[in-house]
Amino acid sequence: MNHLKINEVEALVGITKKNIRFYESEGLLTPRRNSENGYRDYGEAEVDALRRIKLMRKLGVPLEEIRKMQSGVHTVGDGMRRHLITLERDRENLEQAIRLCGGLTDCPARLEDLDAQELLARMETLEQEGATFQNKQRSDIRVRYAAPLVIAGSMTALLVGFMALLGWAFFIGSPGTAPWPLVLFAMAVPLLIIAGILAALVQRLREIGKGEIDDAKNY
Repeated sequence: MNHLKINEVEALVGITKKNIRFYESEGLLTPRRNSENGYRDYGEAEVDALRRIKLMRKLGVPLEEIRKMQSGVHTVGDGMRRHLITLERDRENLEQAIRLCGGLTDCPARLEDLDAQELLARMETLEQEGATFQNKQRSDIRVRYAAPLVIAGSMTALLVGFMALLGWAFFIGSPGTAPWPLVLFAMAVPLLIIAGILAALVQRLREIGKGEIDDAKNY
């Protein structure tokens, strides 16, 4: 099982290419580089390592704990004992949420009549005692590649069309229609706007990509 491509590893282990590269960036996986083409070479050792990582992540073990087990700082037993403490704390938090939700199952009030302030105060008291409740506000925002790409593409297309029209009017239209410095200036303006749009698009895609990497940490 030597010289596997990342697509083959993805199919073999059941981990996406995105997550494989994420684990590489985190130092949990270090495939060799092919001296001839510079591509990563995956073999049996990398496949086994990914299976172990997948197992630990499905159990909810944090990346740092996996890193310590990989380096030999912690044994599997050490890591599981530490993780079990976290799971027990999560179970207590879940039980608190279950009790709160259970108390609301017989509530006849509509949402607009619910005394949220009183319930939030109770939750805050529990949080001060060590409880942690889920916060879904972060997942309320959904990022998509399509929107920034469509907007940037449409604006760029309009500006390119405008520049083409200017060029046609100057070079194909009647001689002396407009002095060439003025035409160059008129064409430079949309060029600068296009550059700004593309720079903003690149920055936005990087932000989205970072969000996806953060999502990858859950796998």
